[in-house]
Formats: sequence, structure tokens, C-alpha cells
Amino acid sequence: MRRRALLATALAAPLAAPGLGRAQGSTAVMRLSHQFPPSHHNARIMAAFAEDVKTRSGGSVDVQVFPAEQLARAAENFPGVARGAFEAAAAVNFQWGNTLPEMNAPTIPYFFTELERIRKFPGSDAAKFLEGLLERRAVRNLMWLYTTRQAIFTSNRKPIVALEDFRGLKVRGLNPLTDHALVAAGAAAVAMPGPEVPQALQSGLLDAGLTDLSAAVSRRFYEFQKFGTVAPYFSVISHVYVNPRWWNGLRAEQRTAIEAAARKAEQDQIGVTEQTAADAMQELRARGMTLHEQTEAEAAAWRTAMRPPVIEAFLRQAPEGGKRILDLLQAL
Repeated sequence: MRRRALLATALAAPLAAPGLGRAQGSTAVMRLSHQFPPSHHNARIMAAFAEDVKTRSGGSVDVQVFPAEQLARAAENFPGVARGAFEAAAAVNFQWGNTLPEMNAPTIPYFFTELERIRKFPGSDAAKFLEGLLERRAVRNLMWLYTTRQAIFTSNRKPIVALEDFRGLKVRGLNPLTDHALVAAGAAAVAMPGPEVPQALQSGLLDAGLTDLSAAVSRRFYEFQKFGTVAPYFSVISHVYVNPRWWNGLRAEQRTAIEAAARKAEQDQIGVTEQTAADAMQELRARGMTLHEQTEAEAAAWRTAMRPPVIEAFLRQAPEGGKRILDLLQAL
């Protein structure tokens, strides 16, 4: 009920106040909606960003962060920001699906998982290319937040180490694009929201799980899964975007303060994400899971089998800009 009331208020805001998030006087309000729980490392970075903006702007910009879908559901964020119901939102790259298929590129298995390349992404030609696509959808990108580059394949009967270990398994898929990799390995990919996976693994509806390392901890996979294989399987990059009309209505010094805080958040996120992954591995082991860190030879074998069908599907999904974004990411 609280989320509905907040969203109803936000939807009414453009009618009552054409300046969007302008409060009394010269203070600009930036309502930032996102899906992550407050304990998630993305949420912590955005909370710190809000405080940094307040300091840098001398209090003239008030960033109000609404985590855990308190303001709007994940699917409501883009239309809400685009039409000015609220000023800003965050999404993970693959949530754009078929709307902006080029945004799926980082999730291609074994394609963009090297940390040094990820460090170079904000401000790069690849980032600018995607930002141009977002502008065509009536939103302005503000910052890129590296979220993960390590996945964990969990199981209960035996570890998943060799490609043949996938044969016949029902595995939770990530999305229709990357599911081509699981099918190529002989598994059956099952589409399922993250919160439903623990029960499905416990009941036997799924034979194996696929998730981010930190999610394996927060969803307590160690209580019902014995084994985990940690692999540089895909990258997820979240981003924060704003309403262009609201942005253009800010004073120049306000935009400068927000952009400076955004650049700091992008850099801070890299260390936070890496530490979060290291802590998650330690926690899973401490809780009794047997973890296997994929070797370079194993990763090469998985990459050879899994990446080509996903790239082929990606280029069909993104016939206009798909090759361009792959080339730009490869060049980093």
C-alpha cells in the first residue's frame, strides 16, 4: 500500500508541478527509484551518492532514494522516469530486454568479465554508444554501476565442473538470450524469478541454480545446496538514468555537483563489488558449501561451447547495433 501511495503521488507530481522535482525555493528534488534491498551493495552506493550530492551541492539538490521497489516496481521505473512521474531510477542492463537489446551485451558468457576492461567502461565509447540509445528512449544516463562479474552454479548431488555435468539438468536460466548457453551444454534452462529459486531447488523442480555470488548468500543457498562452481560467466552492469527535462531545468552548478558525485560512485562501486564477491565466497565456505573456482582451462572449454550460440542469438536480437557494441566492448 505504501508503494502504491508513493507512486500515485509521484504520478500526480508533473500535473501539479511542471518543474518535476523542484521543491520550495531553489532546492531540486531527485527521487531515485530502484529494486535493490537496502543491504545490497548497489543500494549502499546509491545511498552514499545521495549524501555526496547533498554535500557537493550545498544542500541545493535533495536526492531521495527509494529502495526495494518502494516507489515503483522495476517494470514501472522506465516509463515513470521517461514521462516525468519521478526524476530518476536504476536498472540492471539486461532488464531492457528487447526494448534495447544492445544493453544485453555484458551478459554474454565469457565475453566481458575481465576487471580491467570493466574499469574502463564508464566514459568509454561503448558506454557512450549505449547512452545514445537510452537518449532515444527519452532518458538520460547518469552513471554506470558495475554489479557483478562472477556467477555461481550450485548443485546438491555433485559439483558442476565439466561441460558434461550439465547434461539433463534443469538449471535456472538468467534470460532467454543467455539461456542458449545452457542449452548448448545439454541442460534445460528454466525461466524463474530469483526469489522463487530457493524453493524450486529444495523441491526438486530445479536440479541446479545459477546466480550471482552475493545473491547466493542473501538467499541462503548454503542451506540446501552442497556444491558451487564459481565462474567468470557474465557481467551485470546497473545504471542510473534521469528525466532529461528535469536535468535540463537544473542550474549548471547543480548538474556539476550531481555529475561529480556520479563519477565518484562509479569508481567506488568497483572496489565495493569486488569486496562483496570475496566476502560472499568466504561466507558460503564458512556455511559449509564446497566451492570450486573454475580454472582457466575449464573456463576455455565452457567459453568455446557456450559463447557462440549466445552471440549468434544476440546479433539476431540486435541487428542494428549489436555488432557495434560487441566491437566497442572488445576494444576496451
